[in-house]
Amino acid sequence: MARDLSARQARRIALAAQGLAARRPEGPAKRRDLRKLADRLGAIQIDSVNVLARAHYLPAFSRLGVYPLTLLEDEAWGKRPSLFEYWGHAASLMPLALQPLLRWRMTRTRGMRDGHWGSFALERRNYIGQVLAEVERRGPVTGGDFADGPRKSGWWNWSHGKHSLEWLFAAGLIATKTRRGFERVYDLIERVIPATVLDRPTPDEADAHRALLMIAARAMGVATEGDLRDYFRLPVVETRARLADLIAAGELQLVDVEGWRQRAYLVADAKAPRRLAACALLSPFDNLIWRRERTERLFGARVRLEIYTPAHKREHGYYVLPFLLGESIAARVDLKADRKARRLLVQAAHLEPGADRAAVVPCLAGELARLANWLSLNEVAVFKKGNLAAALRHELGWTAACPAQPRVR
Repeated sequence: MARDLSARQARRIALAAQGLAARRPEGPAKRRDLRKLADRLGAIQIDSVNVLARAHYLPAFSRLGVYPLTLLEDEAWGKRPSLFEYWGHAASLMPLALQPLLRWRMTRTRGMRDGHWGSFALERRNYIGQVLAEVERRGPVTGGDFADGPRKSGWWNWSHGKHSLEWLFAAGLIATKTRRGFERVYDLIERVIPATVLDRPTPDEADAHRALLMIAARAMGVATEGDLRDYFRLPVVETRARLADLIAAGELQLVDVEGWRQRAYLVADAKAPRRLAACALLSPFDNLIWRRERTERLFGARVRLEIYTPAHKREHGYYVLPFLLGESIAARVDLKADRKARRLLVQAAHLEPGADRAAVVPCLAGELARLANWLSLNEVAVFKKGNLAAALRHELGWTAACPAQPRVR
């Protein structure tokens, strides 16, 4: 028999699971804090948009506050990394311990059972083999090293060489050693992933799916089948079967959440915190809001990525960060880093319906100043667009100097 949860309990469980319920640590976060967070989240999405900061840097700031950007880079691409790149939710940074759990996906790619890559791999099998041999001979390479024509942007304009590298990456034969700007630098997987990880046994597909579902469940606290499947983009039929296994083993519980149409799954030891101290700007690619319909179920807020929406049709702006206050999405701000002028531009600021303006404004102003300082920007400039802009401008002034704090780059 399913247990009943109120909408508020579900929301609080979800925030606690994501590391967004408690106050952030005092002072700059340290390496152990970042590693612990990566273990909690399971995956951190990578995205190329750099209008504010690349998406993979922001979830740690939202949960831990100020930390050196180089710390994440060291954990991902340094000499002794704790993270690796692969296809998790999307392109993601994940703890090295997850690498064996994703080998089933690599095996499917190598077996031409991946619809995205299958036809290309069949048509270019010999050429892909030549690219792999060249990586083995030359060491770290980029897509540009195999360009067979003018370099173009967008994956649909990739050269055959870049396509081959991406197939080899998906197949687990090469890995991302580092990045130059945002460009991947590839090398043989055995020259990137530590031998202590590669030597671990490969679990069978069912065991890997169960483990990934439990990582997703712990990261979300309470979630529907669709939510859990989406976290690591798992296949439908297999997900359903593995969830039944986890229910039978007592690792997950079935629950009915107030207002949710679908039955949900609850981690057996999940609890709703009595107090929440969240005050955080969320990247458009933050784990909490990956699945838009879940965001709407949890917060009653319709959050959409408007980057690809024509400008005249955008509701809140181009690169919009929801502002989490307590247990509510209370505002949204369209942000841009003007690096040349060293200013954080608040291009639009919108208060959510029902949110307390008097409570939101000082908290949001403080968070914007903290964000600007973290990004080594000297001022916050608030433009006039949005129903919260005037109050925020009054709180900060049109331009506000950021607090004098040590730079963290």
